[in-house]
Amino acid sequence: MPTITTKDGVEIFYKDWGKGQPIVFSHGWPLSADDWDAQMMFFLLQGYRVIAHDRRGHGRSSQVADGHDMDHYADDLAAVVQHLDLKDAVHVGHSTGGGEVAHYLARHGESRAAKAVLISAVPPLMVKTAANPGGLPKEVFDGLQAQVATNRAQFYRDLPSGPFYGFNRPGAKALEGIIQNWWRQGMMGSAKAHYDGIVAFSQTDFTEDLKKIGVPVLVMHGDDDQIVPYADSGPLSAKLVRNGTLKTYKGFPHGMPTTEAATINADLLAFIRA
Repeated sequence: MPTITTKDGVEIFYKDWGKGQPIVFSHGWPLSADDWDAQMMFFLLQGYRVIAHDRRGHGRSSQVADGHDMDHYADDLAAVVQHLDLKDAVHVGHSTGGGEVAHYLARHGESRAAKAVLISAVPPLMVKTAANPGGLPKEVFDGLQAQVATNRAQFYRDLPSGPFYGFNRPGAKALEGIIQNWWRQGMMGSAKAHYDGIVAFSQTDFTEDLKKIGVPVLVMHGDDDQIVPYADSGPLSAKLVRNGTLKTYKGFPHGMPTTEAATINADLLAFIRA
């Protein structure tokens, strides 16, 4: 399996397919590079080079005890980009991966980047604070951690069966293969990484990161996102970046890159080609 080893000794698994302008995908919590299958295949067939890695502690990367924070996530992404000598790259991040992309660009600069896309992404800040009254109460994330620590297997069945893909909405048809694939990806990873990752994605404030980003940014968010609520995320991020475009999807769920892949892929392609 293709891997790189980071400065602190963590093996990061990655996929690197095709030739052409690179598109780098950063996955959501608690999944893996496999969550991008519908995008990787689409853009490969469109003539792009597609790259996706498993975040530390997730998927096939090392199940280390420490470093499950945005600084390490961004540094690991930078290590992959540098190892593959990627230039003029388009960075696409879903959910937690959107935070990873924002922090990477702010922390490591944009010399190797052309554009960025934040899909159903966690920035600017998920948790409710005095400065972010529209956020979710910390107790919500404490509850997620408790479920990861005590009954992860059942929790990872319930989340995709319900709010993640909007399968709990009236008239929605739950797709068993998608639910099982979510469960498979989640259970491949480390409970410790996933437990710590909840703090990383919910309590990291990306406001200053977003202000530093100068490349064109497309912000894609569904207005029926039950995981990262729309009003306190997408519209705010699009305003904070210097060159942002917000695209709102009526009724789309958090996991829209999978359930609404045809729409998302077409809009991604138009943005990348523009």
